[in-house]
Amino acid sequence: MAGRRRTINRKEQRADFEEPTEKAEEEETEEEDEEEDEEEEEEGEAEASEEAEGEDDDEGGGDDDDEDAPKKKKKKKVKEKKAPAPKRARAAKKAVRQKAIWVIFDNSSKQVETFPFNEKDAAEKLLAQKSEEKKGLYLQMVKVPMEEK
Repeated sequence: MAGRRRTINRKEQRADFEEPTEKAEEEETEEEDEEEDEEEEEEGEAEASEEAEGEDDDEGGGDDDDEDAPKKKKKKKVKEKKAPAPKRARAAKKAVRQKAIWVIFDNSSKQVETFPFNEKDAAEKLLAQKSEEKKGLYLQMVKVPMEEK
């Protein structure tokens, strides 16, 4: 028995899970307003009928009034959209002035000697002398913060 395959309409399935559009939201709010108006009218009628029954009842059997009264519908709570958080202003970083210096390091990256940037020749001469005595020394340029006067 060869049956016909059913095709799934994906658009209809997506419509169930998609967020409502602006028009749909407007319609929902209009419907809620109408429901609230109807509830207010019903409450007013119920209060008027209770007052009329209260005048007729001298026996004091007021327990049955709760069962006869129409049940109040719970109002749907409308979620208010939160205002976007204000953007934080970042404090401007103070630019620290730096100067370049030449540093001779040993194998364990400890500073052996430092020289101003314009005295590279003197740093290389000292490096050559020290490297004869001890291996693993090297020269590197390093930037350090300037001293303020």
